[in-house]
Amino acid sequence: METMTRSLSEWAEGIRRGEFSSQEAVTLHLERVAEHNVDGMGIRAVIELNPEALLEAEARDRERRSGFFRGPLHGVPILVKDNLDTADVMQTTAGSLALEGHRAKEDAEVVRRLRSAGAILIGKANLTEWANFVSDHMPNGYSSRGGQTLNPYGPGRFDVGGSSSGSGAGVAAGFAPAAIGTETSGSILSPASANSLVGLKPTLGMVSRRGIIPIAMSQDTAGPMTRTVADAALLMSIIAGPDPRDVATQGVRWPSPQDWTNLERGALRGARIGVPHGYLEGADEDERRVFDRALSELRALGADVVECHLPKDEMDYEVLLAEFPVALNAYLANVEPWLPVHSLADVMAFNAQHADRALRYGQAIFERAHKQSHLRLADGSYIRARLRDVRRSREEGIDRALREHRLDAIAFLNHFGCSIAAKAGYPSITVPAGYTEQGKPVGLTLTGTAYSDVTLCQLAYDYEQATRHRRPPNM
Repeated sequence: METMTRSLSEWAEGIRRGEFSSQEAVTLHLERVAEHNVDGMGIRAVIELNPEALLEAEARDRERRSGFFRGPLHGVPILVKDNLDTADVMQTTAGSLALEGHRAKEDAEVVRRLRSAGAILIGKANLTEWANFVSDHMPNGYSSRGGQTLNPYGPGRFDVGGSSSGSGAGVAAGFAPAAIGTETSGSILSPASANSLVGLKPTLGMVSRRGIIPIAMSQDTAGPMTRTVADAALLMSIIAGPDPRDVATQGVRWPSPQDWTNLERGALRGARIGVPHGYLEGADEDERRVFDRALSELRALGADVVECHLPKDEMDYEVLLAEFPVALNAYLANVEPWLPVHSLADVMAFNAQHADRALRYGQAIFERAHKQSHLRLADGSYIRARLRDVRRSREEGIDRALREHRLDAIAFLNHFGCSIAAKAGYPSITVPAGYTEQGKPVGLTLTGTAYSDVTLCQLAYDYEQATRHRRPPNM
């Protein structure tokens, strides 16, 4: 049970104090994976285990006994999504059979920072294949290499969310105390809310994009998925920072580690939270009831909750379709020469040749992106679409709402506001808000302007500590 309830911070502190060893922590989580990943409930959150995890744990224990600590995550196991490069024995495939056998030569910057802090990568998390950008009707959590990830709160009944499905389900099921997901539009917020977790989608550029299999340069980011807001903030204090090889991180005013981790009660007192009710379309009545209760809880904690206008963002992919071939081709140009794929066209051809295994749900999004790839990014339609997205999501959208209503944040149900925040490159955090009568998790998501990540953590922490809605799944 402790693998499903103990927080990342508690595991790290226990190891630091010598209450238990890193080897014991890793072993407990490996046993949990053995019990319910393929066997048992068949959650299939882990696509590949790190066979050196126990050896790494033994090494961290030897270092600890000698008085050497690598950082705040010394000896703690963690999962990372299978689109982050790891320069070890594990593959990086985005869940695709086309990249089977690909082992990165260099860690992603996020992974490098985790290792420097002492974390042990216990494995790679399954995902919706190619971060849910291959087919327009692929179910969340499915990949041709990893199979179907299930939601431990209701396997086969509740959507697991995506595309960071394995990251969400893995933490909820006790396979690791925390995970790294990635988001282009909703891919952290969706599985975090679906699995009763905290998920933070940072401001674009707060976390380096280098070494992550891409979709779109203008929207991609990595972020933490944890059981508590404090754990998400702890991970952000580690993975956020400049990267001279990622232009999006340059010139940012970085919060200090203390800014991230000094969370206190009372942040909601006097805060103004906007609610754009037009964004509740598609929610069922049970989810709305949980969300309405969350708004009442915000008021009880001293927040002014006001209705605000926010333009309804259309879920169009024009910018993503244009940027995807360029970004993916650049990534694939550097994979091993013996692999069968070095471009989007190669991946499509591989899938067609192995259709029985690789094209269970088709590749309609790939086909649309490939048709547009000849236009490249100099085409006027892309430029107009990109500038339109920035204008509508920022000055005519989130920033206008914040300014006109004097708001500190905007509240959404689950991931319902993910698209407008993603197009703006603005941060969002989701926190457990409760459950429907059927036991389906529901999240409260707060969105702010650029670089308001710490403020969102403070607001979410106050709500979380006052309500303590999260409970582990009954497995």
